[in-house]
Amino acid sequence: MRTAYRVETVRAAEAELMARLPEGALMQRAAAGLAAACRTLLPRVYGARVVLLVGSGDNGGDALYAGARLARRGAGVAAVLLGARAHEGGLAALRAAGGRVVGEHDDPYEVLAVADLVLDGITGIGGRGGLRPDAVPVARAARGSDAVVVAVDLPSGVDADTGEVTGEALRADATVTFGTYKPGLLVDPAREYAGALRLVDIGLGASLPSVPELEALQHEDLARMLPVPGAESDKYRRGVVGLVAGSARYPGAAVLAVEGALRGGAGAVRYVGPAGDAVIAARPETLVHAGPPAKAGRVQAWVVGPGLGDGPGVPEVLATDVPVLVDADGLRDLSPEAVRARGAATLLTPHAGEAAALLGVSREEVEAGRLAAVRALAARFGATVLLKGSTTLVCGAGGTGPVRVNPTGTSWLATAGSGDVLSGLAGSLLAAGLPAPDAASAAAYLHGLAARRAARGAPVSAGDVAAALPGAWRDVTGG
Repeated sequence: MRTAYRVETVRAAEAELMARLPEGALMQRAAAGLAAACRTLLPRVYGARVVLLVGSGDNGGDALYAGARLARRGAGVAAVLLGARAHEGGLAALRAAGGRVVGEHDDPYEVLAVADLVLDGITGIGGRGGLRPDAVPVARAARGSDAVVVAVDLPSGVDADTGEVTGEALRADATVTFGTYKPGLLVDPAREYAGALRLVDIGLGASLPSVPELEALQHEDLARMLPVPGAESDKYRRGVVGLVAGSARYPGAAVLAVEGALRGGAGAVRYVGPAGDAVIAARPETLVHAGPPAKAGRVQAWVVGPGLGDGPGVPEVLATDVPVLVDADGLRDLSPEAVRARGAATLLTPHAGEAAALLGVSREEVEAGRLAAVRALAARFGATVLLKGSTTLVCGAGGTGPVRVNPTGTSWLATAGSGDVLSGLAGSLLAAGLPAPDAASAAAYLHGLAARRAARGAPVSAGDVAAALPGAWRDVTGG
C-alpha cells in the first residue's frame, strides 16, 4: 500500500531522523537517490546537458548535490539560481565537480533551450500559492524545451498537502520524492503535474506515524479484501444486493447497475423498479420485483438512485437496517439528518457536481480541493463518501482517518453509465460483507482496472467496462 503524509508530519520525521545522523547525511541520501533516478532518464550521462533550477530551500540543495554527482560522471551541469540564497554546501559541491552557475551575464534561456534534463528544485514541500513571478518565465522555458523535467520531491507551485494548484506550476515528466509520498502527488489537480513517480527511501519509515493522511491500495491489498465463497456457500450466504434504480426514461441505468452488481461478489441481485422488463431481457438471473423495496425480499445491502429520476425509493431504503449506497438521483435533496439517523452504514458516491450541491459550494471549488471536499462530505453526513472524478477518493464516515485514493482508471471512463456500473459493483461488495470504506475502495479499484483492460487506448462504453470486471478481478487475485 502506498501511503502519503502531510508536510508537518514529514518535517517532524525528518527532524527526528536528522538528530540521529551526521549533519547533512539526510540531504546526501536524497541527492544520491535523485541522481540515480536522473541517470535512468538520460540515454547516457557523459556529455548530457543538465540544468538545475535552484531555489532557496532544501530542494535546491538536493538539486545541487545531485547535479554534482551527475557532473562527476561527465554531464555538463549548469545551475540557474532563482532564490535569494542558495545552499552553500551544494553550490560548493557543484563547482568542485566541474558544474557551473549561470551568472548575471549568462542567458538562462539559452542554457534551457539545449538542455537534455532539467531538475526542478525551485520550491519545496512548504511552497504555497504557485510560483513566484520571477520564476514563471524560467519555468515556462523549461517546459517549452525538449528536456525531460524532473521535479525534486514535488513539482514547484503545487500544494503538497491538498493537491491544489492555485497559481502557475511547473509540470514535470517525473517526480522523485523522498521518504514518503505527499498527498499532492496522488490527488488531482496536482497529480497531473507530477508525471511518473519514484519514491527514494531515505530512512523515514520508523519515524512516521502508523496512520497516514492518504492511502493508495495495490493488488495485494485488494486481494485480501475481496470475498471468496467457501465450500458451504450458497447464493444467500454470499449476500443479496437490492437495487432501486432506473425509470421509464432511464431503463439503461438499471441494466448497467445490475451488470455491475452481478460481477461484485454477492450471491444474488434483487431489482426493484419500473425497468424490470429491460433488466430481465439483459440479465435473466436477476430477481425482479415491482416494489416497494420492503416487499422485495431480504437483502444484505441496498443501492438506490441510478437513473431513478423522480421515482420513489430513497426514504424507504434509508429506513432499512442494512448498508445502503446512494448514488446519482438519490443524492438530490438528501438530508444529512436522515443519513445520520441510520444505524447501518451509508455510502454516498457523488461526482464533483453532486458533491458541490450537497456542500452548497461551486463545482470548481470541489474540483480544486478534492481532498477537503470528500472529508467535508463525510463529516457532514456521517457517511462513507466515494468522490468520483479524475482522482477518485474514499473517506470513512465522520471525515477523519486516512483518505483512500484510487490509483487505477483511465480518462476513457468519462462515459455515460460508467457510474451506474460502479454503484452496482460497490453495492454487491457491501452485500458480500465488506465494510463501506473497503467496498468503495475495492469497487473503484476494480472499476478503474476493468476500464483500462477494456479501453487499451480506445473509447469504451459502460457495458465494456462491466464485461471486463471478471478479468480485472482475476488480475488482482491471480485467478
